[in-house]
Amino acid sequence: MPAPTSASSPHQPTPPDRPRSAWTAAGPSSLSRKPATTRRLGAALGGALPSRGQRIGLLGGSFNPAHGGHRTISEEALRRLELDAVWWLVSPQNPLKPKAGMAPLAARVASAQRVVGDHPRIRVTTLEDALGTLYTLDTLNAVTRRMPGVRFVWLMGADNLFQIDRWAHWERIFERVPVAVFNRPHYSQTVRSAKAAHRFRRVRLPERTAARLAETPPPAWVFLHQPQDPRSATAIRARQREAETVRSWPRRCAQTPS
Repeated sequence: MPAPTSASSPHQPTPPDRPRSAWTAAGPSSLSRKPATTRRLGAALGGALPSRGQRIGLLGGSFNPAHGGHRTISEEALRRLELDAVWWLVSPQNPLKPKAGMAPLAARVASAQRVVGDHPRIRVTTLEDALGTLYTLDTLNAVTRRMPGVRFVWLMGADNLFQIDRWAHWERIFERVPVAVFNRPHYSQTVRSAKAAHRFRRVRLPERTAARLAETPPPAWVFLHQPQDPRSATAIRARQREAETVRSWPRRCAQTPS
């Protein structure tokens, strides 16, 4: 989501938020917009709003582009945390990432939908766009206010655990909803050195109790090991640029005077 997000009340602008990985409610705000109607929220979710008691994982991010690693985390979250569904929050614009090189929202949503396919429990959403939010805390404030009784869990990769202290009001993110952190290559041995891990070390759940996370009052978090997937959106974009260079090489050569 990174992650991954948002806007809420008309106070001073909130400082830059998450890297993901990119959400209006009570608290500092980044955008001013009328509250989204239930109908608009349903359209952004691609279906009905969840019922009280449902356990929903939120995976925020730019998804520029989406890839199999996002799906792997989602499937692990469904299984290990015993969630009812995972929502991908495709960010309108990640405050920590430049606009240059960022594909339009519609293109990134389409990319995510291709990766998700017909998975019955993973939803690609434009929830942040509907809410008018850019910052994670604002998004969490909004969804918990608009959907009371739903048990939300914030999902993110271990790389974001090392960056989340750059996000706006990052400590309040942990205090708003439980957080599940998924291992990424090379992070397993250093997770304790992350500022956020140290700050919330006393409320870290043992991995074997991960299924209890959604029912645990925040702050609470768990670190989950999983099959390692080295794919990243940054690497995919680099390969795409390289492929475009190779494809355009004969054309450029033909245009070069001999």
